[in-house]
Amino acid sequence: MNPSADSDHQPPRNTPPRDDRNAVDPVVERFHFLVNAPALFNAVVTALEWDLFALLAEHPGASFEELRRTTGVPAHSLRVLLHAVCTTGLLERRADGGYHNAPAAEELLVPDGPDSWRHILTGWKEIYYPAFARMSEALAAGTNTALAAHPGDEPTLYRRLSHNPELETVFHRSMSAFTLKSLDSLVECEEFATVRHLLDVGGGDGTTSERLTARHPRLRSTIFDIPSVSQLAAGRGTAGEAGGGRIALHPGDLFADPFPDGADAVLFSHVLEIFSGEQITALLTKACSVLPSGGRVFVYGYNVSDDETRGWYSARLSLYLNVLASGQGMAYPARDYEEWARRAGFTGVRTLTDHPYEHGLTIGTKP
Repeated sequence: MNPSADSDHQPPRNTPPRDDRNAVDPVVERFHFLVNAPALFNAVVTALEWDLFALLAEHPGASFEELRRTTGVPAHSLRVLLHAVCTTGLLERRADGGYHNAPAAEELLVPDGPDSWRHILTGWKEIYYPAFARMSEALAAGTNTALAAHPGDEPTLYRRLSHNPELETVFHRSMSAFTLKSLDSLVECEEFATVRHLLDVGGGDGTTSERLTARHPRLRSTIFDIPSVSQLAAGRGTAGEAGGGRIALHPGDLFADPFPDGADAVLFSHVLEIFSGEQITALLTKACSVLPSGGRVFVYGYNVSDDETRGWYSARLSLYLNVLASGQGMAYPARDYEEWARRAGFTGVRTLTDHPYEHGLTIGTKP
């Protein structure tokens, strides 16, 4: 036997068994998508801006030339963009050369209502994601250094956007659209059926109060937010007679101004994650002080997993808060909110889980 000849038929050392050669490590696969994701994200938003998904919903199988004529963009630019979006799987090019929306694109990217992903992703593209280029700097400094891109001297993005009403509108449209994605779960919570007057702290443009009062005819709501945001709610016709007479506006600063009296429940929806634990405890204490005995507090928002290792949306939000929005806060685990609510004086504290998009609802009662 010729050893050298026999060795030609032996697998090289450290080579995995043949059956494993085509196996893909999911972490490696995710890595390769991740490092290309910023470019592909912007390609998808561009396709939305060019109405490609809506166009293909109306004309499935449209050819390249038909898409070029309709969009009016240069042929080479369209070719590059279509290639990019096809790699995400959201568009398909079939054997005849025609383009089609993937089922996920039909579901997620074609609808153009108030909860449209178009609004959400536009806000992320214009405001959120440019800030992430300064992530290393911001996290090392322990403050939101990316805020320097926005004019003003206020310490948070929410206040600085008042200097740019157009961008502030984009921001709140994006926030409202994403709020609507998880809002039905909150609105349908049976706990609100017995609430008569809700104080919606940080209620923004009124999206949440509108949905809650529509679902619960005996409920009225007072929205407490900074003046420039309250103007957005007024501009949408949220309050007064336009809001059915059951939604009122009470502009004010969360920390500097007192909460109005008279509510039997206080809601913090997508608000408390902005702040530190000490600040959250202070706000919950402030809420407890204006509630009657038996009054309840509701905290609705993202909850990172208890071991803080899972949650894509929670991770994105936490980074955004620290790099740009407020320089602190995160999508805290539910146990943190429960502890802060107890410190603030609430009892019977518990969290309802399994809400969409990594959300939870923490509830406490004033003794």
